Amino acid sequence: MGMDTGRHGDRDNGHIEHRRTSRSSGTRRGHRAQSRTRRIVIGGGALALAGAATVAVSLASASQYSGKTAGADHAVFVQGNELDGNTIHVFKRGDDGKLERAGNYATGGKGGDQVDAPTDSLASQGSLVYDDRSGMLLAVNAGSGTVTSFRVEGQRLGERKVVSSGGRFPSSIAVHGGIAYVMNAGGAGSVQGFRITGGGLQPLPGSHRSLGLNNKDIPRFDTSPGEVEFTPDGRNLVVTTKGGNTVEVFPMKRNGLPAVAAPVVNKSAGGVPFAISFDRSGKRMLVAEAEKSTVTTYQVRRDGRLKVLQRPLASGQEVLCWLERAGDFFYGGNTGNSTVTGYRMDGHGKLSLTDKVGIATPPSSKSQGVIDLAVTEDERFVYVQNATSGTVDGFRVETDGALTKVTTATGLPAFGESGMEGIAAV
Repeated sequence: MGMDTGRHGDRDNGHIEHRRTSRSSGTRRGHRAQSRTRRIVIGGGALALAGAATVAVSLASASQYSGKTAGADHAVFVQGNELDGNTIHVFKRGDDGKLERAGNYATGGKGGDQVDAPTDSLASQGSLVYDDRSGMLLAVNAGSGTVTSFRVEGQRLGERKVVSSGGRFPSSIAVHGGIAYVMNAGGAGSVQGFRITGGGLQPLPGSHRSLGLNNKDIPRFDTSPGEVEFTPDGRNLVVTTKGGNTVEVFPMKRNGLPAVAAPVVNKSAGGVPFAISFDRSGKRMLVAEAEKSTVTTYQVRRDGRLKVLQRPLASGQEVLCWLERAGDFFYGGNTGNSTVTGYRMDGHGKLSLTDKVGIATPPSSKSQGVIDLAVTEDERFVYVQNATSGTVDGFRVETDGALTKVTTATGLPAFGESGMEGIAAV
């Protein structure tokens, strides 16, 4: 992308407390076929995928880190992403993992739909984020170019505040300490920082950085960036770009501002990097890659350059886009064939599959269009959005990493002209 990869400003080496959230965002197409085949060329490679019941290629949120909850107790939040008015669907979560509807809340903005997105309208991970430090839920309004914050009180949302995202088509949010960064996927793409205050999000002067992309205001799903995420120590902000096949890093100052004018650009070890996760120690970064459904393990150096620790690990599944951690296990959503893959990381940092065929739970004909995932704070349950079916499945994490289904929530916005995307669990 012609960006400067060598610049590195002064940074304070002090450790900043990391609070990861539970997370977890053109032209309108005239219709969507119920069964279709799509071939997408990205960065010189190709993805050839056949879709049935609108499961096809999808390039896109939930989350992996959270500390102690602040005002949220046993809840799951689902972003409807409705084009005429985005809403948050709230569910009470029982001790057994079962879900019970607890209300809907308008965000005050509109949902969005990336051009030609075949299953996930926001084509990202991290569009809905719960920040346990502040007790706030943060949601993107991709169609309005805004971000909404709510105060979470049990299963109730209040004190709604809406601010500009600082760019076009916001689709992912990262939180560290009292700072949030929003990734805008439209146009050239950008990241914009905010302070998290009692009155909602306040723009952080001097934080805006371009990603130098070549998208329209409403981007194509295969060329938009996939996720923005902080490293657990807060020293780097990471962005994946699908079309560029890059993992781009902004070294950060202690005051929450990027230390460089342009990101440090690293070539991805696998094709179409999408979702970002970190191991329990916070020292290893895992990136899910959609082209061949692989996961690469990296070390993020302080200067923003990446070191490959483990080459891309294939699961044998189709179109891996989302990746979330639960203890020493990781779970990936494969939208191409509507499956969830389980991974295990050992004490030496080696990643392997929990099941030799790459499936952590039996697929279901009633759970189609797997997209976003969320893991509860206690790491006992995983919740998976099924975009085509308009459902959310809840699974108990077993000691061997297998997933056992315990609940299904129905009646959520199914993928059509657009669909739900973004999920957070506490």
